[in-house]
Amino acid sequence: MTQVLGIDVGGTKMAVGIVDDSGEVTHSSIVPTPAQGTADDMWQALTSACDQTLDKAGHPELAGVGIGSAGPMVWPAGEVSPVNIPAWRGFPLRTQVQEKFPDLDVRIHNDAIAMTAAEHWVGAGRGYANVLGMVVSTGVGGGLVADNHLINGGLGNAGHIGHIVVDPNGPECRCGGRGCLEAIARGPGTVQWAVNQGWLPGDRPADGRSLAEDANAGDEVAIAAFTRAGEAVGIALASCAALLDLDIAIIGGGMVQSGDLLMVPMQEAFDRHAGLGFARRMKIVTVGLEQEAGIVGAASLVLQGENYWSPPGEQGDRIIA
Repeated sequence: MTQVLGIDVGGTKMAVGIVDDSGEVTHSSIVPTPAQGTADDMWQALTSACDQTLDKAGHPELAGVGIGSAGPMVWPAGEVSPVNIPAWRGFPLRTQVQEKFPDLDVRIHNDAIAMTAAEHWVGAGRGYANVLGMVVSTGVGGGLVADNHLINGGLGNAGHIGHIVVDPNGPECRCGGRGCLEAIARGPGTVQWAVNQGWLPGDRPADGRSLAEDANAGDEVAIAAFTRAGEAVGIALASCAALLDLDIAIIGGGMVQSGDLLMVPMQEAFDRHAGLGFARRMKIVTVGLEQEAGIVGAASLVLQGENYWSPPGEQGDRIIA
């Protein structure tokens, strides 16, 4: 049995797990991300999670280490600058992990791309050759599998659906553009739009959970906020389906936890805008792996490398200096 250490670095938590060649996570550890700490605080928390996991598993023989990290990043070098982790700007994550595990092959990709690989391998996308993975949360990210191979793009950013323009007259986006899907559909943007329209959370936090509670209770502004976000996602999906002739789109992230509030207007907008038969055939589903997708996807870069690992500038399993 082949085993790999999978690492999932996010703005809220860091998860590490041992993943076998069937895609099962056998041992894992989760630690809070000290996002407001120093770069060394972050690194120490991550190495602690790695050590905890290896201790639990009895220090098995590993075939490699896979990493999925919030970005942006310089890829495949793995220098990361996660938006929600200010201390890591140009942090050489792949190099640091390689130094900790000098005898192992270390591979890295964007966390949404890793999630897509996991869902294609053993999740909701299993058995489909052409898959779009999508995360709708604090930001909107994605990954792309075509003809059963993960697509990287020139700089490792293929599938970044969050910056498809869905409304050229829409709000400014953090990327510098205007009317991007992320600017409209990401959780904080959806909440802020509702607040601007007069929604008040009362003594609760002004967040997606509170907004969903009020939408389910019939608050018209809250319902409209989720409808606006869902329609934007549906429009983007229709465009992707026409461009890429996709089999399935798999949606995850915190906003999906709102259920039909987001998913129904999303599907309705997709149905309105996907006019061609080959585009309309694309299924839209929610993630199958949920919490473990990040770890499994990171590990899949090693375990399923023939499908998911083909960066430029690399030869065999080692980095070309």
